[in-house]
Amino acid sequence: MQGQRVGYVRVSSLDQNQERQLDRVAVDKLFEDKASGKDVDRPALEALLVFVRQGDTVVVHSMDRLARNLDDLLRLVRTLTGRGVCIEFVKEGLTFTGEDSPMANLMLSVMGAFAEFERALIRERQREGIALAKQRGVYRGRKRALSSEQAAELRRRAAAGEVKAQLARAFGISRETLYQTLRSPVVDEA
Repeated sequence: MQGQRVGYVRVSSLDQNQERQLDRVAVDKLFEDKASGKDVDRPALEALLVFVRQGDTVVVHSMDRLARNLDDLLRLVRTLTGRGVCIEFVKEGLTFTGEDSPMANLMLSVMGAFAEFERALIRERQREGIALAKQRGVYRGRKRALSSEQAAELRRRAAAGEVKAQLARAFGISRETLYQTLRSPVVDEA
């Protein structure tokens, strides 16, 4: 029995267009993520892993769309092929079935290493750009999740014994942001 062709596309930011990735590639179902490839904690990727069955083929534009980390890439390919799912990378022209030649496995490792290297270069350029912006005095950093008034209100309500998870939901922040706010010193912005 021939399985389904299941597409996976990923873009890093909401303003990027993922349409070009599997343009003119026939797929029966498509999973789309708008998330960084730095790790595999992506909702559509997780849904794809649950959805695919033995005999299916997962079609991805290129290896770096699936993972930017060599370990993650190898783990995903082995997980899929171990379940009898083929994986096809369109740009690289490579397909992995689990019965791959040593040369195919070498290509997977080399191409995956290039994706990881590219991500490291991006992070390095970002750090350099931030450092230069700080030197010029134009770097402001990330916008604060809470205003000083909201932070004061949060501290007051937490001190009064309100449940922290409910406070996080009420303020629209993560629990980690809540705890960071509670740990940070109170700064007067007058």
